[in-house]
Amino acid sequence: MEGWLKIAPGGDEPGRERSEDRHVNHPASPGVIVNIAKASFLAAPALMAGYGVVRLTDSEHGPGFVWTFGHLLMLAGLVMFGWVFAGLRRAVPGRTAKAFGAIGFVGLGAVIVQICVDIVVGFMSSDAATKDHNFERFQEIPGVLPVVYTVVPLFFYVGLLALTTLGAVVRPRSLPWWTPVLILVGTAVAGVNLDYIPEAGVLYLIAFLPLVLRTTRTAPVGA
Repeated sequence: MEGWLKIAPGGDEPGRERSEDRHVNHPASPGVIVNIAKASFLAAPALMAGYGVVRLTDSEHGPGFVWTFGHLLMLAGLVMFGWVFAGLRRAVPGRTAKAFGAIGFVGLGAVIVQICVDIVVGFMSSDAATKDHNFERFQEIPGVLPVVYTVVPLFFYVGLLALTTLGAVVRPRSLPWWTPVLILVGTAVAGVNLDYIPEAGVLYLIAFLPLVLRTTRTAPVGA
């Protein structure tokens, strides 16, 4: 019983927290950030592939549970792609990589908006015809098409391909040559036909494996 009655060093009782300690902000451990980034290299493409598989089961691509569930998977995957970009920036130092990382984040934001619109329109619509009508009304808003659909979302793929290419060609190389190749092929097949999103997700996952398996090197400060 007497162990818990001893006075802690500094004169404080062990059960009493010093006032200054209560106001100290403890930053997240770099190891935790690195582990989340590594997990994202698996989770992001896996969730993307999952969305593609769910999409294939919905022949009408209409509103309902399957539509919402699939898009929620994709939304979760896109959130994880934010950590993917952060992880790539840690692995690929330099101002050029920093610029392409910013471009990728802008594109990612546009794709996230696109998916959120899909979810909202799905909730608002009672059938496929109503869904199409609601999409048309939204896309008629000036600026929506280039910002949410046709131009800015492409920045996501540009940033991803550029960062992986830099990682494969800039010394010290942090990625093998085939990582950007797989990213390019995956992007191309999904662009040709959305039914190939599961295959694109698998290609992305394989492309990211070296980043999961390697010992992460932190980019120099200010790079």
